[in-house]
Amino acid sequence: MTPKTYYSKLSYILLIVVFIVFFAPIIVLFTSNKINTELILTGLFLIIIFALIVHMFYNTTYTITKTELKIKCGFISYKPISINSIKKIERSNNIISSPAASFDRIEIKYSKFEEIIISPKNKVQFAKDLVNQNPAIENKVT
Repeated sequence: MTPKTYYSKLSYILLIVVFIVFFAPIIVLFTSNKINTELILTGLFLIIIFALIVHMFYNTTYTITKTELKIKCGFISYKPISINSIKKIERSNNIISSPAASFDRIEIKYSKFEEIIISPKNKVQFAKDLVNQNPAIENKVT
């Protein structure tokens, strides 16, 4: 099997929430105070951090190889998951921090007590591709 890569579904609402959390305080400071060097440097720092977050949102991928699920979120690569260790795939509404750029998520349970939440654009095909590699996976996505 040639590796198949899925991009994360992108939630613009989530991106807007992150934007507001980052920039609401600085906008209030810009409108209520004189602009000074400290305020400008803080603004630039927040812009750089926000740009890195946007990069992570647009570059979150899930790659299925013959034996592994590889998850990459921007510059961060997660430890590959053995497809043979995956036990169950199901839809999730959990909002914990995860390599998922959307609230439309699936949860993968693997090994003994491990789990990860992700958000591939095409969840159904993603789950089918994993089950094709390991028919023992309980697929509750379809």
